[in-house]
Amino acid sequence: MIIIRGVNFVTVVKWSWFHLVWYTAVSATIGALYYHGILKLELPWLPVSVIGTAVAFYVGFKNNQAYDRMWEARKIWGAIVNSSRAWGTFVNTFINTKSSNETLSAEELTKIKQLLTYRHIAWLYTLRKQLLKPTEWEHVSQKGQTKSLAKYYQANFGIGLIEIEEKEIENNIKNLLPDAEYKKVFNYANPATQLVNEQAKDLERLRNRDLISEFEHMHLSKVLYDLYDHQGKCERIKNFPFPRQFATMSRVFVGIFIMLLPFAMIPALHIMGESAFYISILLTGLIGWVYIMMEVIGDYSENPFQGMANDIPMLSLSRTIEIDLREMLGETELPPSIKAKRGILM
Repeated sequence: MIIIRGVNFVTVVKWSWFHLVWYTAVSATIGALYYHGILKLELPWLPVSVIGTAVAFYVGFKNNQAYDRMWEARKIWGAIVNSSRAWGTFVNTFINTKSSNETLSAEELTKIKQLLTYRHIAWLYTLRKQLLKPTEWEHVSQKGQTKSLAKYYQANFGIGLIEIEEKEIENNIKNLLPDAEYKKVFNYANPATQLVNEQAKDLERLRNRDLISEFEHMHLSKVLYDLYDHQGKCERIKNFPFPRQFATMSRVFVGIFIMLLPFAMIPALHIMGESAFYISILLTGLIGWVYIMMEVIGDYSENPFQGMANDIPMLSLSRTIEIDLREMLGETELPPSIKAKRGILM
C-alpha cells in the first residue's frame, strides 16, 4: 500500500520507464519516416480523437471496477482486525473456572488462553501466505516482459522491501503452534481453514469442561464463523479474476488508439515547421504514455494480493493484531511493528 501523499517524479519514472521508452521510440521512428518523406499516410484527427474518447471511457470503467476489488479487500482486512480483537477479548474474559468442577491454576488458564490466541495469530500469517500464492492470471505468472516487470515491481515496490524474510515469518507460524498440530495442519490443502477448525474443537472441549458457558461458547463460535466469512471473501477476490473479456479488450482498445495516434498527430504538426515536428514526437509519446499508464494502473490494481505496491498491507495488519493480542495476554516482549519503506507499507 502506498502511504505517501504524492508519488515523486523519479518514482513514477521507475514504475513506467519501459512503457515511456518503447512508445517514444515508436513515435520517433514514425516521425523520422515522415521527416524523410518515406511515409506520407495522414489520418484525419477527428476519428482518432473519437476513438481516444471512447477508450478513455472504457478504461475508466475498468479502473473503477479494479479499485472496487482493491477497496473491498481492504474492508475485509479491516473486518479481520475487528474480529481478531473481539476474539482476543472474549478468550481473555470468558475462560475461567467459576462454573467448572475443575481447579486450575492461573498458569494453566493462561496456557489455554495463550494457545487459542497464538493459534489465531498463526491463522493471520497463514492466510496472508496463502493469499500471496500467485494465480495463473497474475502478472508474475505470465511470460516474457510482463513477468520480468512483475518481478521487478515485486522486488523494488512490493514484498522485496520487507526486511523480515519470508522464512522468518514461516518460523514464526511454526513457533506459535504445538509441533504435532503444525505438522498435521500444514499437510492439508488449506491450512488456514484447518486452524479455525482446531479452534472450534478446543472451544467444544472447554464447553464440556464448563470452562466457558453455553452463551460464551455461542459468542466465540460466532467469531469463528466471522473469520471463515472474512477468509472466504478474500479467497473469492484472489481466486476469481477480474473478467478477462473486460481486461483484454481494454488493452486492445488502448493499443489501437496509441498505434493510430502518431499517424494523426505527427503529420498534423509537421507542416508547422521543424521545431513543431520534434514537439509532435514528444506530445505523441506523452499522450500515448498517459493512456498506457491508465491501462497499467487498472491492470495492476485488480489483484490486491500479488505482493506489489497496490497490495493490501496484510503483513502490517497481521503484526498490528499480533501486538494487540499479545498485550491482552499481558506480554511485554512484543514484536516490532512493520514500517513503511520507500513510501510503501506491506
